[in-house]
Amino acid sequence: MHKGVIYALLAAALFGASTPFSKLLVGQMGPVMLAGLLYLGSGLGLLTWYALRSITSRGKQTSGDHLTTRDLPWLGGAILTGGVAGPVLLMIGLTLTPASSASLLLNIEGVLTALLAWFVFKENFDRRIFAGMVLIVIAGVLLSVGQNTKLEIPWGALAIVAACLCWAIDNNLTRKISASDAVQIAGIKGLVAGSVSFSIALEMGYSVPDAHVIFSAGVVGFCGYGLSLVMFVLSLRHLGTARTGAYFSAAPFVGAVVSLLILGETPNTVFWIAAALMGAGIWLHLTETHGHKHTHLPLSHAHGHHHDEHHQHEHDFPWDGKEPHVHPHEHEKLTHSHDHFPDIHHRHEH
Repeated sequence: MHKGVIYALLAAALFGASTPFSKLLVGQMGPVMLAGLLYLGSGLGLLTWYALRSITSRGKQTSGDHLTTRDLPWLGGAILTGGVAGPVLLMIGLTLTPASSASLLLNIEGVLTALLAWFVFKENFDRRIFAGMVLIVIAGVLLSVGQNTKLEIPWGALAIVAACLCWAIDNNLTRKISASDAVQIAGIKGLVAGSVSFSIALEMGYSVPDAHVIFSAGVVGFCGYGLSLVMFVLSLRHLGTARTGAYFSAAPFVGAVVSLLILGETPNTVFWIAAALMGAGIWLHLTETHGHKHTHLPLSHAHGHHHDEHHQHEHDFPWDGKEPHVHPHEHEKLTHSHDHFPDIHHRHEH
């Protein structure tokens, strides 16, 4: 299995499992406070990891993929949409929606991510991927209507869909910097977004919860938001935005299963129909292939790599021969044909 797919599925599993645990916590504090604590747990945990990794790797060739000043606008936009607005909207939605249905509704993030990638950022797609997205949209609509037995506006579902749109924007902006250090990106995002949400919660008059609740939220945030985002950024690097979003659509199934197990929720018929449609959509994504003759234009960047067919270059520093390694390098013009994804080396026109 392609390692980009593995990264995406790991990201999906970690984030999906966090939704029902967030549902347990949302009853103990306001949604804005919880969003802040989740991201603070993510940011503090990842930046601790980043610091320890820097100490243990001192003297080794592991630098070069750190964020630069031209990455900051993309990172700032991602933090604002995905780190501040998205989590708050999700926590609001969880207060009005069963966790199992909320978990499946999160599949809409993959659809919106792909639509933005295709029509705004001009990433390539084919009929198979499009068909899978259509099935996921239908399933999301069924869940929105199915959770609301009265003729009322499903505010909970709409809040979750709005959160998905924020994360879709976030995903496409993060793709622009996905060649940079994934731990650094996710750590900064978590710390800044968490600090903003936490400050807003205090200004709104929310009280700080007990220490054990803060610790629980921090652990959920570190796993479900921090580690998940690291895996997601790595997948963006290898698969591109739309396909990473497609594989990430497995997240709601993990969340739904955990919800049914720990929260004792009873799914209805609509839930199972929606689950089947979403499963079919994900299957179409997993079985998609893409290959044709293409040309790589000259490119300079830095990221972890092996010396494969796309990385045939000399080094201007002493190298111990170990791979993968990280350093700034240049790609010369190359034309060839093979199966590929729109990764950081295959963002070309069709």
